[in-house]
Amino acid sequence: MAASDAAARALTEGPGPGPGPGPGPGPGPAAGGEVTARAGGGRLSLAEVVHSKRIISGAGLVVLLGLFCFAGPLLYHTNQVHVNLNIINDPPGPGHPLGTDQYGIDVLGQLMAGGQSSLELAFAVGIGSTVLGALYGAMSGVIGGFGDAILMRIIDTLLAVPTFILLIIVASMYTLSLETIILILTLLSWPDVARLVRGQVLALRTREFSQAAVGMGATRRWILIRHMVPNTLGIVLVNATFGLADAIYALSALSFLGLGPPPPFTDWGTMLTNGVNNLFNEYWWQVYPPMIALVLVVLAFRQIGDALTDIVNGGQTGAVLQRRRRRRFGWIPMSSRYE
Repeated sequence: MAASDAAARALTEGPGPGPGPGPGPGPGPAAGGEVTARAGGGRLSLAEVVHSKRIISGAGLVVLLGLFCFAGPLLYHTNQVHVNLNIINDPPGPGHPLGTDQYGIDVLGQLMAGGQSSLELAFAVGIGSTVLGALYGAMSGVIGGFGDAILMRIIDTLLAVPTFILLIIVASMYTLSLETIILILTLLSWPDVARLVRGQVLALRTREFSQAAVGMGATRRWILIRHMVPNTLGIVLVNATFGLADAIYALSALSFLGLGPPPPFTDWGTMLTNGVNNLFNEYWWQVYPPMIALVLVVLAFRQIGDALTDIVNGGQTGAVLQRRRRRRFGWIPMSSRYE
């Protein structure tokens, strides 16, 4: 398989310099060659990700929320189980920075516990559906022919199922736990990833490096693992970030409708439900903290997804990074000064 990899790399990297003197090298990455080769290629560059302010800010916000939810309870110990009627609906004060709810439970502690449930579900559903969908879609695209048609009809059947309505029906019939919701959301979310990856793989099959690997005798499994999966990684990561936000929305919506896991389980949707019922009593501290936390985490994931989409589609390429390096040294080409 080393020979097929060498041929694939040679065709991907392009021809080397000629054996004798000639007119000089063609346009390199600084002259725009990387823009043409990479735009819309479905691949991610670590340099592009690191230099993206939107990705850094979004990832930083997710990290801060994760530290708040998982490391916060180690420093801030509160009762999250037993009802305390002596401090019900207390406003924010020295003992309770965000007040208490209608059961006398500290809102700040609830916010941390609810964030743990929301983030655990988001990452479990995002990773599970992404891995399952990427492998299924890549396998379908590599197989092709009748096998691809059969696999895609299964995808079409699953995509016809309304995810949230099915969740509501199942939640109204059975008492759902967090693990059950994760399983249902994962099984209903991966077909979207599979269809996306399959379309990308069908496009990659016509590329020179894929045909070279086939010509050198590479098996389908080798082509799938060695060439198809890495080249679809960018699009898969973009879809995963949006899947994280959708999973948090789904859990919050179920809890807001009263169909989430039973107490003592809590999440930001459950806190919003209880807070909205007391909003007209001017207990604002029971509504705004979970609402702000929910908006921030979804906004962070969406921001990362939008930035990754721009990079994968060629919105931020090597030429952009090259101009940024030139600005660092105080020189910008005349043609690029007003871009």
